[in-house]
Amino acid sequence: MGIQILENAALDHINTFRISASADRYMKITDESELVKLHNQGLFAESFFVLGGGSNVLFTKNYNGLIVHMAIIGKQHFIEGNYVYVTAAGGEVWNDLVWYCIAHQFPGLENMALIPGSVGASPVQNIGAYGVELMDVFYSCRAFDTVTGEYVTFNKEACGFSYRDSIFKTEYKGRYIITSVTYKLHLNAAKNTSYGAIKSELELRAISNPTIRDIAEVVSHIRVEKLPDPSMIGNAGSFFKNPIISASAFDMLMQKFPNAVYYNLPNQEYKIAAGWLIEQCGWKGRQIGQVLIWPKQALVITNAGDATGSEIYAVSEDIIQDVASKFDISLEREVNIL
Repeated sequence: MGIQILENAALDHINTFRISASADRYMKITDESELVKLHNQGLFAESFFVLGGGSNVLFTKNYNGLIVHMAIIGKQHFIEGNYVYVTAAGGEVWNDLVWYCIAHQFPGLENMALIPGSVGASPVQNIGAYGVELMDVFYSCRAFDTVTGEYVTFNKEACGFSYRDSIFKTEYKGRYIITSVTYKLHLNAAKNTSYGAIKSELELRAISNPTIRDIAEVVSHIRVEKLPDPSMIGNAGSFFKNPIISASAFDMLMQKFPNAVYYNLPNQEYKIAAGWLIEQCGWKGRQIGQVLIWPKQALVITNAGDATGSEIYAVSEDIIQDVASKFDISLEREVNIL
């Protein structure tokens, strides 16, 4: 059976910014064999981009090439000793996987509840939230090599994980398509409730010995309170990464701005809250045309109406310049720009 490729396909329904854009060609992938067929027809030798949930991309123009929309689904697990290995297909919704683990009493993902996007994108971005990062629970991923046309498996070390980064965003950017991910979860893992917002919300609910379900519900509540729902207001979550600076740069920052919000990192580095930096530059709640900086979280840029991708990009550029001017810190976009 041949493959079905749509031409001049609208992309509004598969990008959470709800940007009106189209692609020359579009294919929805529901089986691994379809990637092999695309390769055999030489389509990966041309321009292509892989989309999952479309929650980490900003289209600034129509896409001149092939959009590969990953929609393979399926979840399974097996227990070995004190560990459970959970494998999910790349097209699975990330939050569905989180709640699958909670329903089976598998700890480790609860702090990352309600992060938008798909399972396949999780190792690319090394997603994380509230004191937990994907690399803490990652075991391996299966990926299609668009150059050789073969499937390969990457273990944790081969992925080159760092803060919101992996080898799939650097050396291998655009080459591999992740079709499934396996997570290694310790059945007796300690719960992580040290993050301030989680701790405060648990205290408000008078929960002193939280379950993983309690933590996921609290995290979900915090995210809903702070962040706009992409199904209601176009956005891609955090638009910028929290910048990491050296000890000397941190000392200089604290001399001028002693109230700066930061997190200690190993190797005498410091992660500075990008939302705080942006807010100090007067951007929180500010609207330019149909582009609105979310009033409850300055890290989030939203499409308040029918903004174009280029308009959103222009605002992000102004924010980067303002933060650099005021703090001498360079913000880096977390969102893929097309």
